Amino acid sequence: MEPTQVTEKASKFMEFTMNFAPKLAGALIVLLIGLWICNWIVAIMSRRMEKTKVDQSLRPFLLSLVSVLLKVMVVFSAAGIVGIQTTSFVAVLGAAGLAVGLALQGSLSNFASGVLILLFRPYRVGDLITAQGFNGVVKEIQIFTTILTTPDNRTIIIPNSAITSGAIENLSSAGTRVLETLVPIDPTEDMVKVRRIFEEVAKQSPGYLAELPITSPVVDLSPTATTLGFRYSVVPDLYLDAQAYAKEAVRKRFQAEGISGEHEPVMEVKLVQQ
Repeated sequence: MEPTQVTEKASKFMEFTMNFAPKLAGALIVLLIGLWICNWIVAIMSRRMEKTKVDQSLRPFLLSLVSVLLKVMVVFSAAGIVGIQTTSFVAVLGAAGLAVGLALQGSLSNFASGVLILLFRPYRVGDLITAQGFNGVVKEIQIFTTILTTPDNRTIIIPNSAITSGAIENLSSAGTRVLETLVPIDPTEDMVKVRRIFEEVAKQSPGYLAELPITSPVVDLSPTATTLGFRYSVVPDLYLDAQAYAKEAVRKRFQAEGISGEHEPVMEVKLVQQ
């Protein structure tokens, strides 16, 4: 290679370096400062979430999502300063995002529903709920599914989108649950005695809440029975135990004290002699 060509190429290299160096330095400064600002914003969000008591299952995901989005913006900004055309990258990412979204639209729907559940808290871990025809205690709330444990120790996994698209009955949100047992008795029985038995049974019930009243209004009248609604409040977790106890305990007390239940209708037949 001739000296003239070497000098020419060296000159071009120096010119390129002089033109490119400021852009590269600017891009590095933007990158470093931008990444520092990203970490600062994420740290502020983390403290804010902790103060507002955002669910711990949701907090890491939201922080990671915000961090990735901010850092992608910083990298694109730095690439634009250097002179790299980012339009094509954005188009490719957009097309890829659309394809992934269409392929995973069911999963994305479950994810969005999981975020809503964790944000608005229609139920929490430990609550007794009824959703999609299943009754159970919430064992875990995940991003895509909610896991229930039924009273007979079955594990039910329900997609979050199915839960949010239907009715949710939260049996634990009030902290108490009224147990009602319909008890038909003979219309001739002593109501005072019957209600005394109800009160004694309720006080021995699992989960009984003494601060709330015991009631037994008449809910139905017929020629063969007076039906009382035996009601008292229990903690939601022991509702099924209290329900089983109340039915058995009332039956045993009625047998022990000679209280009659609904009697069979009596048919009278009169013979008239012509």
